[in-house]
Amino acid sequence: MRTARRTTRRTAIALLAGVPLLGACGGKRTDSETGGGGGSPGGRLTIATGNTTGVYYQLGGGLARLIGRHIAGYQATPTETGASVQNIQGVVAGRYDIAFSLADTANDAVNGTGSFDEPQPIEALTRLYPNYTHVLVRSETGIESVADMKGKRVSTGSPKSGTEVIANRVLEAAGLDPASDIQAQRLGLPETQDGMKDGTIDAMFWSGGLPTGGITDLTTSMGDAVRFIDVTPQLPALREEYGPIYEEGAIPADVYQQPADVPTIVVPNVLVVKKGFDAELAKQLVTLLFEQRAELEKVNPVAADIELENARKTDPIPLNPGAAEALDELGAP
Repeated sequence: MRTARRTTRRTAIALLAGVPLLGACGGKRTDSETGGGGGSPGGRLTIATGNTTGVYYQLGGGLARLIGRHIAGYQATPTETGASVQNIQGVVAGRYDIAFSLADTANDAVNGTGSFDEPQPIEALTRLYPNYTHVLVRSETGIESVADMKGKRVSTGSPKSGTEVIANRVLEAAGLDPASDIQAQRLGLPETQDGMKDGTIDAMFWSGGLPTGGITDLTTSMGDAVRFIDVTPQLPALREEYGPIYEEGAIPADVYQQPADVPTIVVPNVLVVKKGFDAELAKQLVTLLFEQRAELEKVNPVAADIELENARKTDPIPLNPGAAEALDELGAP
C-alpha cells in the first residue's frame, strides 16, 4: 500500500455520504439476456455491486454516474446485492450487465468449482483494486485466532458473497467446519455492524477495499471494544489448496486508526460481464474507467489502486475482446 495514499484514505468516509446514485432515467436496456450492448447503440445498464456500506456499492454508484455522463445514449443503475457469487449468477442469467467480483470467486465460476456446478460464461473487463480480508472480534470474547472462533457466533458475510467464500475457506484452513464448529451468521455488512455493536455477534469476516465505510463505523464507534486479528497463519493452507491468488498484505494502521498495521490476506477484484458482451461498449467502458479514474477516487480512494499495469491480470478469466483493445490503446503492458 502506498504511503502517499494513507492520508487521503483517512478522510474517505467523509466523502462517501455525498455519493449520488444514478437512477436509470432514460433509454431502453438493450439485449439484456446477453449482457447489454447488443442491437442499436444506447440503453440502460445495471451494475451489480454489494452491500450498501461496502466499496463495491460506492464505486458502482460512481461508475454508473460516469457512464451516464460520458457514454452517449447509456444510463446505468447500481444495484445492491450479496456480492460476488450472486453477481456472477445474475450476469449469466441476464439480470445484470456488469458486475464486481472477487477474483477467487470468478476463478471458481470459469472453472465450475466452489459455488458453481459448471463453468460459467463470463469475461473480464479489467482487474480492479485488491480486497483485504478484515477479521474483527469483540475484545471481550477473548478470541485471539481463527481457531478460537469454535463455538462462537461468527458473521461469515452475505449468502453467495465473496466474503462468505473466503470466510469459509479461512475457517477450514484453521481446522474448523463452518457448518458445525461455529454459530454461522450469514449476514450482510450493515446487519453485521449492528450485531457487533449489540453483542449478538462475537466475530466477523469482511472482504473489501480500503477503507470500507462499514468497518470505519465499527472501529470508530466501538473503539477498543473491537479489534482485528491476524489471519495470515492460514495463508499457506489456502495457497496450497487454491493457488497463488491469495496473497499476504497488511491493512495500514491509519486506515482504521489502529495501533499497528494489521497483517492479512489479500485477493484482487475484477469487473465482469457475460461472454459475448458487446465489444465496442466494453472498449468504451474500460477506456472510461481509466481515463476518469480520478473521479472514482473522489468516491473512494481505493480507486487509486486500479492500475493499468495490472489491468490484464485476470487469468483464468478471459478478457472481453473490446476490453483487450481498449487496454492496447491505453498502453497497458
